[in-house]
Amino acid sequence: METTTYQYLTLAQCEVINKRGFTAVQKVLDPPATERLHAELSRVECSSRSRQRGQIYAIRNLLEVVPVVRELAAHRLVRRLVVPLLGPDAFPVQGIFFDKPADANWKVPWHQDLSIPVRGRVEAPGFGPWSKKAGVPHVQAPNWLLERMLIVRLHLDENTEENGPLRVIAGSHLRGRLTREQIQWWREHGEEIACTVPRGGGLLMRPLLLHASSAARTSAHRRVIHLEYAAERLPDGLAWAVEPA
Repeated sequence: METTTYQYLTLAQCEVINKRGFTAVQKVLDPPATERLHAELSRVECSSRSRQRGQIYAIRNLLEVVPVVRELAAHRLVRRLVVPLLGPDAFPVQGIFFDKPADANWKVPWHQDLSIPVRGRVEAPGFGPWSKKAGVPHVQAPNWLLERMLIVRLHLDENTEENGPLRVIAGSHLRGRLTREQIQWWREHGEEIACTVPRGGGLLMRPLLLHASSAARTSAHRRVIHLEYAAERLPDGLAWAVEPA
């Protein structure tokens, strides 16, 4: 996976992520890279995908089922965005593909990303409750781990106000895991921002940042590769579903 343009995170961008919970990077992937990813994703045949009226709108376990995405997640063009925040030991732990095609348009309520994919169920202090997604065990992680993780969303299409961009509430990641009442407080008093991102751009965010998205108002695709990174092994016998390289 090659690209003609690489972008480091600046010190100012790192400070923004730490304070506000997110930042946008205008150019990460060039057109040939996005086209290759489009082609590889269109060929996926697996039980980890979700369809509606023939349209694929989600694929889980992306690092395992699409080798080019695993290659991308470990490539320097993405690591240059991750390492300044997590350090040189950072590694990808999850990949998901999202889209909002016309026949499978959807919206997501306000939430935090609390669950991580693991190899098997092992009871450990601070971890729980448990669930299963596309056959993979997931467990809600404690704040100390989620605070040390990073999400990188790579946009394969222009993401505008019309096609259901991610909306976030700045600074909400600083309060740890939020109750339903606290989420409502942030909705009423926090700074809500629509994260529009150009084709080939990226959005970096902390898992604990409150985020949501509305249904799209256009038939245009909104294809996103969602990658999650950590920088340490799990404790007490737990193991990431995807082995660190």
